[in-house]
Amino acid sequence: MSGMRSYGDPCGVARGLDIIGERWALLVVRDLLLGPRRFNDLLGGLPGVSPNVLSQRLRQLTEHGVVRRRDLGPPTRVHLYELTEWGRALEPILLQFGRWGSQSPQVPDGTLGIDSLLLSIKAAFDPARAPDLAGSYEFHVDADTYLADVADDSVQIRRGTASEPDATLSTDIDTLRAVCGHQITMAAAVESGTLRLSGDEDATRRLTELLLTPFTPAPQSATP
Repeated sequence: MSGMRSYGDPCGVARGLDIIGERWALLVVRDLLLGPRRFNDLLGGLPGVSPNVLSQRLRQLTEHGVVRRRDLGPPTRVHLYELTEWGRALEPILLQFGRWGSQSPQVPDGTLGIDSLLLSIKAAFDPARAPDLAGSYEFHVDADTYLADVADDSVQIRRGTASEPDATLSTDIDTLRAVCGHQITMAAAVESGTLRLSGDEDATRRLTELLLTPFTPAPQSATP
């Protein structure tokens, strides 16, 4: 398929790597976990990948049944890429891999994208806290809107909106990175006008805790 090399090994690990082991392939899957995206959106979210390489990866993933292309047709003539049901089955694997990779002491100089920020919430979510954080929350980041639903013992995050979210956050990606990186507090961002929160006090507290928990260092245990 598309000239991809195979390990020629019947082991499930090797067969999986035959499908998603090419450079950029897993990151394409990562950026589709929260919902469909256009080619240019994927390109903009993957700094360093060329249009030709991205086209190759999308074609290979489509041939393998991991991704499908959906054409919206006239008058928009927009092509969207989305994960198939089999492709979505990679989500728990990617979240676990992200937890493992985040423990690496070597941190590249690149910036964290909005999808990666929000996927960090899913990766770090503690089901025991679901009752305390239950609700529907919208994140408006630049031109994109995401919806986080906390219910039962899980959090579901996707691109989209809610008819009546409990709380809403509106900001730009640079401010969000600064807040999550503890370079500025949420209160300071709100005071400066670069970030807006709407909803009652309890709902905005829950939204804030849901957002910041993955980026808050765990307290150090006391040394005897």
